[in-house]
Amino acid sequence: MTNQRLPTLFIPHGGGPCFFMEPPPGFPAGLWDNLAAYLRGIPAAIGQRLRAVLVISGHWECAAPTVLMAEQHTLLFDYYGFPDHTYRLTYPAHGSISVAARVRELLGQAGISADAEHQRGLDHGVFVPFKLIYPDADVPIVQLSLKHNLDAAEHLAIGHALRPLRDEGVLVVGSGNSYHNLREFFSTKATASEASEQFDAWLGAAIRSSSAERERLLSGWTEAPGALDCHPRSEHLIPLMVAAGAAGEDAGKITYREQMFGKTFSGVQFG
Repeated sequence: MTNQRLPTLFIPHGGGPCFFMEPPPGFPAGLWDNLAAYLRGIPAAIGQRLRAVLVISGHWECAAPTVLMAEQHTLLFDYYGFPDHTYRLTYPAHGSISVAARVRELLGQAGISADAEHQRGLDHGVFVPFKLIYPDADVPIVQLSLKHNLDAAEHLAIGHALRPLRDEGVLVVGSGNSYHNLREFFSTKATASEASEQFDAWLGAAIRSSSAERERLLSGWTEAPGALDCHPRSEHLIPLMVAAGAAGEDAGKITYREQMFGKTFSGVQFG
């Protein structure tokens, strides 16, 4: 185990079990191949063995930040209308009680009360991308919920509290999407594509800003061009705030960018 400081990540996790099924009729073949390749490349980009991964998914919200404390995870198939075989996917990942306890400890030290959950399975914002990232399920995973209020500044503060994990072999990953408007995703309207391009450009500039400016911009993300067109509800964007908060002074960069159905979305690394 190396003590080299780890980066933090914000990854797009695709749509439902998209990587494990054929695209529907009329959709391009290989629709998700580029994103799948990006996710598979993350271990090599990290370049070191991990103690664990802490994942903040856009698919779990609680009144207070809640830590999944389980030695062995089940899966929560929280998607609908997909082929039968996608409800039989497996991912036998272990948890880490010690890392989960450390997450609660760090949040408590920052004055952030955190709850514990013992029964919930990993949702598809975790197990679907991580079946690609660590297909052997040989890296322990701990999941942390969002807060129901989806307040950007509060989630940046949660990230601040978790910074020490990066020196303890724990990779902090926000899992969501920088574009998430399902009503418009398949639309051919030029205004929808323009909104995604504008917001993605703003987000890239915000990510590359100094840490203080980055946090100011991200706290006020709703004022960005195209912001509310891309995120009518922000649960898929807010995991980015935790990753950004945990980044500290480290610079951010866009590590993946793609257009799909004319909508632009990105993956981010800090550090």
